[in-house]
Amino acid sequence: MGIHIGTSGWSYDHWQGVLYPPKTATGKRLGYYLQQFQTVELNSSFYRWPKPETFAGWQAKLPEGFLLSAKAPRWLTYVKNLKEPEPWIERIEEGWSALADKQAILLVQLSPRFACNYNRLAYFLDRLPRWIRVAVEFRHATWHTEAIFNLLEEQNAAYCIMSGAGLPCILRTSASLVYVRLHGPEHQPLYHGAYSEGELNEWAGHLRAWAASGKDVYVYFNNDIGGHAVRNALALRALTGA
Repeated sequence: MGIHIGTSGWSYDHWQGVLYPPKTATGKRLGYYLQQFQTVELNSSFYRWPKPETFAGWQAKLPEGFLLSAKAPRWLTYVKNLKEPEPWIERIEEGWSALADKQAILLVQLSPRFACNYNRLAYFLDRLPRWIRVAVEFRHATWHTEAIFNLLEEQNAAYCIMSGAGLPCILRTSASLVYVRLHGPEHQPLYHGAYSEGELNEWAGHLRAWAASGKDVYVYFNNDIGGHAVRNALALRALTGA
């Protein structure tokens, strides 16, 4: 339980001189990340879901207490739009099992072209093993209905709270955990710009309130351009005492 703050990914060329020294080899970037953070959101899994052996390697390499969230594969969420999810659920389950005690949250980000389909989401959540904690990020406005929020509550699936240009920022929780993705301040393009001190203080208040209510809170900064995600994550962690 508590507040867990990190970034979406750990390996970016433009983080040289921010998180790791200039010209740091790609394979050594994770080591520098681990010196600063105790959780991360894996984004590369969206493009290619890792093999169980890769997850097992992370389980062995990551320090005790470190928690890894991962973005569900795009073939499930963007191409198939959750249709016939069983083969992908099987693959996810194999990898997640290998991650063992380093498991955090499975992020299911739905396509902005995928309009609300209650039955398909219900079918997917019903078949996902209950031991896999899940958050769902909706990018199409039609999903924001009471029926969908009720479904998430019934399945103990977290509604992914978003912040970013053109994205609805709905401060609503639906599970025993809270999942927040900060894609950048609203006045900047997605993934650009830094949150102000005032904005971070406001988020810190929300996080503390959710944690005080007994919820497990996960926050990942995705404004990676220019290394703002690193600076904002460290600042927010200091404000919350996470």
